[in-house]
Amino acid sequence: MARSEPKNQSRYWWDRHTPGLSLMCADFTTQQYAPHTHEGLVIAVTETGGAVIKSRGVVEEARSSTLFVFNPVEAHAGWMGCSERWRYRSFYLTESALNAVAHGLGIEDVPYFTSNLFGEADLIDGFLALHRALEDGRDLFRERELLFSTFGRLYQRHGSGGGRIEPAPHDQALVRIVTELIHDRHTENLLLEDLSGAVGLTPFQLIGLFNRCVGLPPHKYLTQVRLSRACHHLRRGMPIADVAAATGFYDQSALARHFKRCYGMTPLQFVQAANRTAH
Repeated sequence: MARSEPKNQSRYWWDRHTPGLSLMCADFTTQQYAPHTHEGLVIAVTETGGAVIKSRGVVEEARSSTLFVFNPVEAHAGWMGCSERWRYRSFYLTESALNAVAHGLGIEDVPYFTSNLFGEADLIDGFLALHRALEDGRDLFRERELLFSTFGRLYQRHGSGGGRIEPAPHDQALVRIVTELIHDRHTENLLLEDLSGAVGLTPFQLIGLFNRCVGLPPHKYLTQVRLSRACHHLRRGMPIADVAAATGFYDQSALARHFKRCYGMTPLQFVQAANRTAH
């Protein structure tokens, strides 16, 4: 759903995979929010320009690369101030979405935030990456990994009154089980929950386990397995579109994007080089 005015534009939609999660992309030059509340948790990341935000009687500046968090039914207001533009991305999580995140983190109670403004670069980058992945909507595994890892960091650092998020266990045996499962099922539409459930972990615990023991989060490891198999098929002359379908990529463009990012060349360049070598 889009709303457009001469100087203000916004797009709002509900996420397809997480009930109760909605998102907005906003680009404002004259917007002024009267004091208001939302039913659920609100997270907003400013990308360009800024605004002035008031909550709990405190006035703070939303500038580029800042993260604002508002608890459910916490009143806040916002206006442009001296800024000529305010472009931001926001998340709105009602009870069902909050419960889904809590389940993925292995906690029962949603933390309460005693501050509204946070400035850590990794949190900001994480929520921006999550929002863009949800907007793209083509890689559910990566969406879920970003959802749990980013909210896990936010909850651990700044949430109070919630349950303790247990760290992942130090257990190479669990890693072996999951990596074997990834190799066996890399062509399928795998979910992060499939892998974590197979070894009795929460998705958040599995992410921590992989980061520590493998050096890659589960999604990147899965991508590497798929790329390795793609190279195998390409060397044997399988058409690129068929390779994408046979290795679990969303489509040929997704295969090409990951191939170029990891190998510095396109699948076609890889095939051409293999053909030259064969002849």
